[in-house]
Amino acid sequence: MAMDRRKHRGRGPAIPAAALVLLLAAAHGLAGAQVTTRVKESVLENGLRVLLLEEHKAPVVTVHVWYRVGARNEHPGATGLSHFLEHMMFKGTSKLGPGQFSKTVQKNGGRDNAFTSDDYTGYFETFASDRVELALELEADRMRGLLLDPKEVESEKKVVMEERRLRTEDDPVSALQEAMGAAAFQVHPYRQPVIGWMSDLRGLTREDLVRHYDTYYVPNNAVLIVVGDFNSGELLPKIRQYFGEIPRGQEPPMVRAVEPPQQGERRIVLKKEAELPFVYMGYHVPDLKHQDNFALEVLAYILSGGKSARIYKSLVYEKQLALFAGGGYDRESIDPNLFYFYASVMPGKTAGEVEQALTAEIERLKSEPVPDRELEKAKNQIEAGFLLGQDSVFNLARQLAEYELVAGWRVWEAYVPGIRAVKAEDLRRVAKEYLVPDNRTVAGLIPTKAER
Repeated sequence: MAMDRRKHRGRGPAIPAAALVLLLAAAHGLAGAQVTTRVKESVLENGLRVLLLEEHKAPVVTVHVWYRVGARNEHPGATGLSHFLEHMMFKGTSKLGPGQFSKTVQKNGGRDNAFTSDDYTGYFETFASDRVELALELEADRMRGLLLDPKEVESEKKVVMEERRLRTEDDPVSALQEAMGAAAFQVHPYRQPVIGWMSDLRGLTREDLVRHYDTYYVPNNAVLIVVGDFNSGELLPKIRQYFGEIPRGQEPPMVRAVEPPQQGERRIVLKKEAELPFVYMGYHVPDLKHQDNFALEVLAYILSGGKSARIYKSLVYEKQLALFAGGGYDRESIDPNLFYFYASVMPGKTAGEVEQALTAEIERLKSEPVPDRELEKAKNQIEAGFLLGQDSVFNLARQLAEYELVAGWRVWEAYVPGIRAVKAEDLRRVAKEYLVPDNRTVAGLIPTKAER
């Protein structure tokens, strides 16, 4: 079980040139548009959306059930509910006792897990293809059969609180990231951490969980994705058998909050026990439903797509101001999110020097067009990475599910053509429009010494 905060995603290592050539040679036959033509979409009478994609490369199948609920659906005073409920989904139903879900999966040679993000909560099992019906049975059972035993609730709440201590409160960089997000968003619930604020976690009750479960864990708020070695004509009746009798719920409340345009730079300082200063900055940008998302995606790769990208190369290798540096673009989100940068300050250097160097790389994009060779390399790497992401049934299912929940799965088809169409002038334009001081939040970590 894990949170998916879509921060520090990174791009991974660059794909070797020889492999890149082979991948791009196959691109016209494997791009997202080709995959999506094979997706079979259905909606059950109770509102459950079903996406089936047959992949017969290996006798493996992955079953995902994702719910349209995450930190964005929570309210101050009750943050962390979605992540807490994710934990409780493994703590027993009327059919299976605590811990039996994962044990059942493992006994049948499978693996399972779950994750919570700002926008959704997802569950999955991956099995040999002859066990697909077991995955359907298990997920249907806990969609509406969760017990939420009071003792289990109190026990697991302590686990979640300890997770927050370890991941955030005792980790100065994570704490700074959280503080930057809370300052960057003043109205929208993206300001809330997925794991929740500690003061809120202490006060969460079984009744809060039951209310959250009854509101959001209904078939009309979920999508079921199956990818792998199966026959759609045979599987869909089984899906109807297991999920079709689950009653439709009331439509969950919409998130109406809209973050207003930022009208001036925001700065925060976090003083925390740490070895070195750290700099974090975020700019408000559109999400994947906006046409500028493709240029922003390429821009993110050029600036922070690994150790050969501009920021790492400049701050770490050339100027030796930072131990590491990078960034990313929160593109796959329901509402507009952030384009961000971060850097760990080198001993003997200052946070001001690092911030100045980061800003210089951004300003350089506005005044100097990205050379054709650098642009094409970035676009080719992005496209190849997209194709590699379709190499496993799990990654295919996750891509399909994420697109479905944030914008509708057919938007997936636009990715490769959109990336290919980006021009150098597009990069300059979006940098000038979005990466400006009045649209950013800068967070700095000032190390303190432990009290003796």
